[in-house]
Amino acid sequence: MPTTSPHLFGAHTPYTGGIDMAARRAGRAGMKALQIFTTIPKFYGDKASIRPERVTRFKAALADVGIEPQHVVVHAAYVLNTATHEPEKWTRAAAGLKKELERSSALGVGGFCFHPGAARDGNREAALERVAKAITQALESVESDTRILVENTAGAGLTVGKTPEEVAGILSLVPSRLRKRTGYGLDTCHLHSAGHDLTSSAKSLKAVLDAFESATGEPPSFFHLNDSEHPQGSNKDRHALIGEGSIGAEPFRWLLHDRRARGIPLILETPQADGDPAVNDDTPDELDVRMIKLLTTLAGD
Repeated sequence: MPTTSPHLFGAHTPYTGGIDMAARRAGRAGMKALQIFTTIPKFYGDKASIRPERVTRFKAALADVGIEPQHVVVHAAYVLNTATHEPEKWTRAAAGLKKELERSSALGVGGFCFHPGAARDGNREAALERVAKAITQALESVESDTRILVENTAGAGLTVGKTPEEVAGILSLVPSRLRKRTGYGLDTCHLHSAGHDLTSSAKSLKAVLDAFESATGEPPSFFHLNDSEHPQGSNKDRHALIGEGSIGAEPFRWLLHDRRARGIPLILETPQADGDPAVNDDTPDELDVRMIKLLTTLAGD
């Protein structure tokens, strides 16, 4: 892929052997962006730190493969529910968010994204306030340039963050002095599953992006590029290879020709052929390579 491309394609590559190997697999695939976990995503990670030698290896790997640290997105643990009304669970989720900011800041990456969680008591407005409070506490505790990025949701159950208004609502409740250290990103599968129209026309897709930008006052800071196994409005978060789901390939062409897809991480979270390679094998996943080639073609790069 030409280095002059305005598109920063990447993937959440397998991290067997360490996050430095994830970076090397991305580099071997010609990627210019990357997504990683800093700890096991099925646990809170509220007490997990990152070892200095791990940081050193990761930064060296990024330099070797030509991926800029600001084009790396960390994905926080899936279990963090900062929207919950249950005090004990909220406290632990907020602590997990803070620890994620510590680890991501140590790595020097551009930002980390997280799913805001679910309003299990049904009070969505109060849930948005709790998410913003967790973000605020983390930012006040950790000084860094790494940003906290809200990811839109597919809208299953009582999850919040499926609409432009809810994403904007969270961000608006972060104190203005900290707001520049926050942002949001959009997952195409989540958008589609939440009922947003990405497929009717380029105009309809643009209208969705316009709505989020208008509500939040800014464009997204990253995209997750995923097709969907389920139809529009299903509220089901099941990713498919691009062009092999209910979104199809053409909407990704429209997206990649939108100004908001330029200069930010464009991250694949699509199925992989081998999610558990050998620890010392930096060969890129064949499906990731195929998807990067498809995206490059769709973008006209």
